[in-house]
Amino acid sequence: MEIQPRPSGTQAVPSLPEGAPKQTKKDFTSDQEVRWCPGCGDYAVLAAVQGFLPDLGLKRENIVFISGIGCSSRFPYYLDTYGMHSIHGRAPAIATGLATSREDLSVWVITGDGDALSIGGNHLIHAMRRNVNLTILLFNNKIYGLTKGQYSPTSDVGSVTKSTPVGSVDHPFNPVSLALGAEATFVARTMDSDRAHLTTVLKAAAEHRGTSLVEIYQNCPIFNDGAFQLLKDRDEKEARVLNLVDGEPVRAGADHVVVRQPDGALAVVTEDEAEPGTVLVHDAGSTDPSTAFALSRLDDGSMTHLPMGIFRSVSRPTYDDQVRAQVDAARSTEGGPADDEQLAVLLRGGDTWTVG
Repeated sequence: MEIQPRPSGTQAVPSLPEGAPKQTKKDFTSDQEVRWCPGCGDYAVLAAVQGFLPDLGLKRENIVFISGIGCSSRFPYYLDTYGMHSIHGRAPAIATGLATSREDLSVWVITGDGDALSIGGNHLIHAMRRNVNLTILLFNNKIYGLTKGQYSPTSDVGSVTKSTPVGSVDHPFNPVSLALGAEATFVARTMDSDRAHLTTVLKAAAEHRGTSLVEIYQNCPIFNDGAFQLLKDRDEKEARVLNLVDGEPVRAGADHVVVRQPDGALAVVTEDEAEPGTVLVHDAGSTDPSTAFALSRLDDGSMTHLPMGIFRSVSRPTYDDQVRAQVDAARSTEGGPADDEQLAVLLRGGDTWTVG
């Protein structure tokens, strides 16, 4: 039996009816008091999400935010959509079930670096591997904030925290590299304080059909304040950030570009040092994630040259579309039994055994 999955990019979630009043940020803001520490980067991300959700043109009842456990996981309380504050690390698994069973929903996952990459690591990579139709926002502050300042899977080597008083010896994850290694079809990185860039990336992630993973650098003012200060200072940011714009050379500041060296590796050099034809032009739509992965490895943790933007955006059949296509095909088999008859055949089939 040949299964024909829904083509990627097809809009399955129903839009607002024609002539319906235009939605605003207020429509997506709940009546719950927002409870994060003063100065927390989560406020900026929440405001950005509330601000662009009306642009999606979807009914609020067709949008669901599922979170795990952590500071960022309070997100569903503050949005006037459906939502679930679920289990530590298990949000991608719950969201996979929902996205597969309810084609009419836009399903989002809100998670943190500890929630997603420690206890939830396997759930995250398998959601990306399967290409479930989810938008995953991974808030990375390089610390466990809710449980009061232990080091996390993205904390830098040497980080002094409550659980590593003489410095962490763990080598940290690079979430973008991890996502590209799992061949996620949409992978991006942005910053909590850059409202314009954050909104642009989130819109692109929401419009992508398949798993979108967006790493958001987010400041924790209490337990890891200033972790990304080098990228927030205007002059430092200009010199350090490698801007990823599809179809354009990858550059930082006015005079640094990324080149491909004779051995195939990528390097950052001044424009004067770049050999003709070696400057890398970003191709987010490449089916081979190797170059995007190499870009993600340019940062050694020092944030000397750190790529920001959309690393990858490709089309591939989604897990949930293919599962639904299999179910539809089984139901529509010409001359096949009705649902109740299929169940009876299954229960009385030959692959059974008696216990006792």
